[in-house]
Amino acid sequence: MLTHIDENGNARMVDITEKDKTFRVAEAQGSIIASKKIIQSVLKNINKKGDVLTVAKISGIQGAKRTSDLIPLCHSISLDSITVDFKIFEESFEIQCIAVAKCSGSTGVEMEAMTAVSISLLTVYDMCKGIDKGMIINNIILTKKTGGASGTWEKVK
Repeated sequence: MLTHIDENGNARMVDITEKDKTFRVAEAQGSIIASKKIIQSVLKNINKKGDVLTVAKISGIQGAKRTSDLIPLCHSISLDSITVDFKIFEESFEIQCIAVAKCSGSTGVEMEAMTAVSISLLTVYDMCKGIDKGMIINNIILTKKTGGASGTWEKVK
């Protein structure tokens, strides 16, 4: 049975009123490949637009909070926590973003974690495109989720 389609074939939001409220956590990650010049500007905090990673972190948090506004059939979730962190790999010219979303609710927070990563990386792109527009955003994935009826899931490494 398709969960987002009604008996007439129309799109619908899944009814979660009967689902148990449980503590749920989702972790997602992704990365942006950039030029050496961009990586150095981020590391030295000398980008003309300001502190790239702080602005990207704030935008990722805002994006997670607005996931249901962006993805039509997602439920509006009261997030208990959303963290966005970055790792910079100088040798591969990569900035990795990791987001963790948490809530106590009737549905998961996977989409919120993945939205946080996506919006954070798009913000890095926006703030650095004046240096080089050739950046590549890639590998946005769910890495782990816990809670709910399906329990724990972790991406095989």
